[in-house]
Amino acid sequence: MSALMSPLVRSFVSHFGEMGSRWGINRTVGQIYALIYVSQRPLNADDITEALQISRSNVSMSLKELQSWRLVQLRHLPGDRRDYFEAPADTWEIFRRLAEERRRREVEPTLTMLRNAMLEVPTCEEDRHAQERMRGMHELIDMLSTWFDEVQHLDPRTLSQLMRMGSRVGRLLEMGSALRALPGLSSSETDRDRD
Repeated sequence: MSALMSPLVRSFVSHFGEMGSRWGINRTVGQIYALIYVSQRPLNADDITEALQISRSNVSMSLKELQSWRLVQLRHLPGDRRDYFEAPADTWEIFRRLAEERRRREVEPTLTMLRNAMLEVPTCEEDRHAQERMRGMHELIDMLSTWFDEVQHLDPRTLSQLMRMGSRVGRLLEMGSALRALPGLSSSETDRDRD
């Protein structure tokens, strides 16, 4: 990696390259994203090529992939015909974009396949068993997708507070269940309290 980067930036960029392959993205794509993310100014392909010492064609392909994930945005600077790239500054926005894209690319096709499989008429006991297992998987993934849709619309501060609560959310729900089980409390009273 180029000496144009500080040791801190070089370490971050290198780490993102290594982690990229574990997250299912190309090492170079990870490095380019990290470099753009920490940069104080938008970068063009020449800046990236020079900083990372990689081929221009590799940079171009990687930038297209990052654009398809909506992780970088194209910018034009006055008086300069080159394309510049920058990453959103809001980490919550980055997380949302990643989650949305992963859902679109991975979760939705799986839900479609499971729905189609459950519409099939089972011809043997093995198929009936398989469909029951698929139904359980579909219900879980569908529930998580619905939850994601609801959480996605929360204000970042509210979402941050919810995440900081961690296991306290589970204890709160358990306490609610325990209250509903108390003798003398009708389910309509506890349902009203929940709303």
